[in-house]
Amino acid sequence: MKNIFLILLVLVVLGSNLIAQNSDKDEIMNVIQTSYVEGLQNEGNIEKIDKGFHPGFEMIIPELGGEVTKYPIYKWKQATLKKLKDGRLPRSGDKIISIKFLNIDIVETAAVAKFEFYVGSELAFVDFMSLYKFEDGWKIISKIYYQYPKK
Repeated sequence: MKNIFLILLVLVVLGSNLIAQNSDKDEIMNVIQTSYVEGLQNEGNIEKIDKGFHPGFEMIIPELGGEVTKYPIYKWKQATLKKLKDGRLPRSGDKIISIKFLNIDIVETAAVAKFEFYVGSELAFVDFMSLYKFEDGWKIISKIYYQYPKK
């Protein structure tokens, strides 16, 4: 009888952890879709950007010679506002950005999401975003990427 109880307890604990991870996975996908794809890339919606990006976010950009440049979210938002002013946002037609999630790895309050980044139907990047879970939810804290050669 003790063995059956122990097995049931283990199944309940494992099941609740799986449910929590699926909930976190859905939240992470939603944050990336809303804040990054819609807010930053397609619409230029600062409110959506601020909701999902941590103020300390940095994108790490590889440079020639093995150097890297850090691009903080405040500079990216400034560039986004300029695109709005210049009429380059919101995007439309074959310039719309979409993504396809490949993997989300979560350990408690830390996660990494890997996804393909499309401009129209063309695969342009594979992005890797790091996120932390704070009291107010998951926040994107950094990004690295691979850029496919332009056709």
